[in-house]
Amino acid sequence: MDKLEATLKANAEANAEAAPVKPTVSFDDFQKVDIRVGTVMECERVPKMKKLLQFKIDDGTPHGRTIVSGIAQHYEPEQLVGKQVLFIANLAPRQFKNGLVSQGMILSAENWDGSLSVTTVERNVKGGSIVC
Repeated sequence: MDKLEATLKANAEANAEAAPVKPTVSFDDFQKVDIRVGTVMECERVPKMKKLLQFKIDDGTPHGRTIVSGIAQHYEPEQLVGKQVLFIANLAPRQFKNGLVSQGMILSAENWDGSLSVTTVERNVKGGSIVC
């Protein structure tokens, strides 16, 4: 059964197609997105919210920022502490029903099977570094 399951998974992966490309945006619109690098200082599950993780990010500012992300089904919090992640710094803050406020969005890649991989950098850089 394990061999059959592995074969089915391998076939599904081999036949998976990339998602359609979204509509074209202008270069001027793209330049409005401020993508930065931040170091995950703390990460914990949000109580009573099984999909959410709350991050404290060193973004190069004195107080850092809090980002809430719906990736708890893909990562244990301790896996992410110390990692440098890419995030969108200039999204309007989003308040959740439980009072938490998210000050950005952590970027992840979605694989063919729905699994997520948080985007990182190849070498450590200073928190708040601009992605260009």
